[in-house]
Amino acid sequence: MASDASFVEYVLGQARGAGTIDARKMFGEYAVYCDGKVVMLVCDNRCFLKPTPATAERVRACPHEPPYPGAKPQPVIDELLDDADTVAALVRLTADALPAPKPRKPKTGTSGKGKPRTG
Repeated sequence: MASDASFVEYVLGQARGAGTIDARKMFGEYAVYCDGKVVMLVCDNRCFLKPTPATAERVRACPHEPPYPGAKPQPVIDELLDDADTVAALVRLTADALPAPKPRKPKTGTSGKGKPRTG
């Protein structure tokens, strides 16, 4: 079951106090970004916070489950969603604990298979 766009918008609204928040649809679910870093996954209308040492103590009581088959367990913060200050604080702590995203490589003018086609 894919997540509802309205649920994702609610989650984004609750996290807005953490910084620049947006979401991108990935594989039928959503990745939530804070200042360009993936901090949370929304899968099946559930919120999985990316685990970091900075948030471990605060989410200790939350259930830890894999967001998708084969994934490592992550804190599920659904029960905290109605408290925007708590969600924003957790998202900010998570973003601060993660490394900056790697810069993307510039696109080349070829088809990606070596030399450009000639005609």
